[in-house]
Amino acid sequence: MISEAQFENELQILIKNAIREDVGSGDYSSLACIPESAKGKAKLLVKEDGIIAGVAFAKMVFKFVDANLQIETFIEDGTPVKKGDVVFHVSGSSQSILKSERVVLNSMQRMSAIATKTKEYVRLLEGTTTKILDTRKTTPGFRACEKWAVKIGGGENHRFALYDMIMLKDNHNDFAGGITLAIAKTKAYLKENNLDLKIIVEARNLDEIEEILQSEGVFRILIDNFNFEDTRKAVALIGDKCQTESSGNINENTIRNYAECGVDYISSGALTHSVYNMDLSLKAL
Repeated sequence: MISEAQFENELQILIKNAIREDVGSGDYSSLACIPESAKGKAKLLVKEDGIIAGVAFAKMVFKFVDANLQIETFIEDGTPVKKGDVVFHVSGSSQSILKSERVVLNSMQRMSAIATKTKEYVRLLEGTTTKILDTRKTTPGFRACEKWAVKIGGGENHRFALYDMIMLKDNHNDFAGGITLAIAKTKAYLKENNLDLKIIVEARNLDEIEEILQSEGVFRILIDNFNFEDTRKAVALIGDKCQTESSGNINENTIRNYAECGVDYISSGALTHSVYNMDLSLKAL
């Protein structure tokens, strides 16, 4: 994964762009009817049960818009919440609160939905040694927050983007002339460019796993779209030679079965691409 400094920079870029997109040249609704000197207070109200996420991010948004806004937090990120709970109060300039409102809500609603789904997957894996991973199947421009939400929900982050890990999938291997050639070319490229990146290689069948194991330096094998029986065989074949990861249309009904095959990780795009925003609102007090 990327460094903390890089991640923080991604968040700042995200916030700046979100405010630019939503506010543009000005929040004329507020400017038209609310005096610049007006002070106000609002509460973040939960309207649906789940796991709250995005509290810390909301504070960053408020600070970006107006450093003088004050936030009183009652519920922290990662906490189960019920309808009617109040997560925080924000007070200060009424114009600033309204300018921040939609970015805060849009972000927290999606982050909370992702954290809630992730927490459910983590619960389904209890008692196994398998951990849940996210993917790059994220909303363009909002990846940092979505991956943060997965962590809040108890999951782990896969690579952040194309630049922080090597992942040789079927198309890479086919375009490169085969798995062995793809791995060899990758290792040579990393050495030539003085890059220290982990290498994950996707396998479509047991024969490809055997081929991958002939090359040194592979960090993890992606056991993609295997059935349960072949996944167990793959895990036995790989042993402790490298890490294992299952992926491919794994859902709430099948995730436990794959975990019981002994894989180290299960990656799921559904954590970020198949959630419905959790219902939250910001109400004036």
